Amino acid sequence: TDADGKPGATLVNTAYVAQNATATPRPIIFAFNGGPIVPSLYVHMGFFGPKRVRFDDNVKDHPTQYEVVDNSASILDIADIVLLDPASTGFSRVAEGKDFRDYFSVTADAQQVTAFIEAWLTEHDRRSSPVFLFGESYGTIRAPEVARQLAALDTPVLVDGVILLGQAANIIEYAQRSANIISYVASLPTLAATAYYHGMAKPKGRALEPFLKEVRAFGETDYLQALFLGDRLGEKQKKKLARRLEAYTGISAAYYLEHNLRIKKEEFREQLFASDKLLLGRSDARYVAPITDKGRRMDPSSVVVDTLIKEFRAYMHDMFGIDDTAQYQMAAPVRGLDDWGWGGSSPFSEFAYYRPINELMAQNPKFRVFVGAGHFDTQTTSGASEYLVDQSGWPAERTTLKYYYGGHMAYSVNATALQLAADLRAFIGGR
Repeated sequence: TDADGKPGATLVNTAYVAQNATATPRPIIFAFNGGPIVPSLYVHMGFFGPKRVRFDDNVKDHPTQYEVVDNSASILDIADIVLLDPASTGFSRVAEGKDFRDYFSVTADAQQVTAFIEAWLTEHDRRSSPVFLFGESYGTIRAPEVARQLAALDTPVLVDGVILLGQAANIIEYAQRSANIISYVASLPTLAATAYYHGMAKPKGRALEPFLKEVRAFGETDYLQALFLGDRLGEKQKKKLARRLEAYTGISAAYYLEHNLRIKKEEFREQLFASDKLLLGRSDARYVAPITDKGRRMDPSSVVVDTLIKEFRAYMHDMFGIDDTAQYQMAAPVRGLDDWGWGGSSPFSEFAYYRPINELMAQNPKFRVFVGAGHFDTQTTSGASEYLVDQSGWPAERTTLKYYYGGHMAYSVNATALQLAADLRAFIGGR
């Protein structure tokens, strides 16, 4: 039902449930992707399902090589998984006579998911089970709001935790408007990790993590202060900082001096291999391809998305016997980001999508949050996740922050999928 209690949508989910699930308090993970708004096939076929697309980790030489395998990273041994497709995605549709655009806002989108979860728990007699929400990308904006709405029901559902992978919950703080100096600091570890991967940084023999530790310390101190000073910064100091930025990111000191010590993530994708006319991947900067006439609109790492879509269609046919997989809608007809109701209406609006977590922490002493970020994700960067955790006010003992070797969908790296699975087992188990 919708917010008025009227028929709103038919939501279709895929659930993997243990046969004895009602006999024990087995945890349930409600999982969804982002967009806005797309179906859950990416986390389904990439991480949670019993089958998984295993990509070749050598993306430099084999960017399109993969195989479908039994999922050794599956956590179905410790939790039931419910993969949800919001209305106008997958097989889910709005009710007859209802405008599909009614759900194109943060609040309304979360309301339909809240109504679904309440109905699912009731229908399956699982109201007493531990509940976790897993959101990826825009799903990390959805998850805190859904958790808030569930807690506000007449018969509250208090979720035990939210898992945010590739988080955008503080997107307003790290979006790269030219004068937003925090965005350049938050992006720096990702630029450095990417330059390190491609052999363009100067790590002085250090492994990736120690190298990034130094980069973060530089970003939080000397670099942030320099950006704040702006035109007051002396020329000598500016040249010194430009040389350090070159050593960390592979972008020339001359470029940094010409651009006031700044480079946006989209510009970095073009500039790192500008002399070779190569473009870095947006969702995973390990991937590289020649720049085409589409320019920066192209994403060389979209091969991951395309492959997951292709193999999920085959999986639906082979596993579930669904012949007309073309009916599975890969995205809702949202006409760009401005077609979505983000919740603010003026420059003074607050877009604190993570604030419900603070309320839930106070309301439910069991509530915890897990934040995961891929080192090579230029969309939702690792620095942005660290900034979220540092500024959130969440108790440290109830907050987990993990960095992963990979991009926006970090589980496309095989070792990372296994590590993420181990980390989620520990998180769900309360360790």
